[in-house]
Amino acid sequence: MKKSISVILVLVLFGWGLSAQAQQKFKFGHINSQELLQAMPENDSAQAHLQRFAKELQDQYDAMQVEYNKKAQEFQDQQNNLTDLIKKTKLEELQHIQQTMQEFQTNAQQEMQKKQAEVLQPIIDKANQAIKEVAQENGFTYIFDISRGTILYFSDQSIDILPLVKKKLGIQ
Repeated sequence: MKKSISVILVLVLFGWGLSAQAQQKFKFGHINSQELLQAMPENDSAQAHLQRFAKELQDQYDAMQVEYNKKAQEFQDQQNNLTDLIKKTKLEELQHIQQTMQEFQTNAQQEMQKKQAEVLQPIIDKANQAIKEVAQENGFTYIFDISRGTILYFSDQSIDILPLVKKKLGIQ
């Protein structure tokens, strides 16, 4: 019995020793990718482009809203003097404008998402490539992105590679 306990203890200690050696081979790093993206000069022009696009969409929606409000006010002012057929026609017209506005909002949100992907993806790809290159050049096994909230804890032994990636991209 003592012999089997000793063998198990030796195997556990041996396994723990191998595990400790394996852990020493790994090099962990972390980065806040949102901070990196905000520091990239391309991000400013991309954000300005997205703001202009969003303003165009908002201006179009506002024009539709003005048209709707004008027609709704006209209907309100004239409804007592209108025949039933004209009232019905005007109400249908107002409903159609409302429906068009709702469809525009839905489409505008989809277009905004497409535009964001179109404008931001090259910047994200550039950042990811730089992270990959820095990780390979510095022998990292894993890089964790702390901006996404997936890592709740990292020790002081984890190395923040943001300065290295910024240097790689020529960002101060």
